[in-house]
Amino acid sequence: AEYMGNKLCDQLTGQFASVPEVARNYKAQGLPWVTVGDENYGEGSSREHAALEPRHLGGRAIIVKSFARIHETNLKKQGMLPLTFANPEDYDKIQPTDRISLLDLAAMKPGSQVKCQLKHADGSKEEIILNHTFNENQLEWFQAGSALNRMRQLRAAKSA
Repeated sequence: AEYMGNKLCDQLTGQFASVPEVARNYKAQGLPWVTVGDENYGEGSSREHAALEPRHLGGRAIIVKSFARIHETNLKKQGMLPLTFANPEDYDKIQPTDRISLLDLAAMKPGSQVKCQLKHADGSKEEIILNHTFNENQLEWFQAGSALNRMRQLRAAKSA
């Protein structure tokens, strides 16, 4: 498919639209989504907002070659999965019309890798490997949906 700057293919409609438009449509349909980016993702952004908006719009993961300083941790605090390509060349395998599945997330632990399945429009599939930098506490944030949710759980457990 043709590259259209700051637009992406809505997998439900087949049309290209702005990122927020597509994200809102996916959220309305109950479809979790991921963002794929290049180097230094999150640089120059209002980092807290850049981590809050994908979460608010139903995003689940950000897959990139590298993250800007601090942004990766902000995504973790929001319950997002910041992931990097184990092989940066795998970035080129992803097509605008691909469906992306993250496999075996329940088995994630510090130091493990995440399997990612790419389903291409022609029906073929490829698997790539992604890295994460979660420690045990941060994995609890992810499992709870965010760092604030985890804090709420811990407070409720203390007062029970």
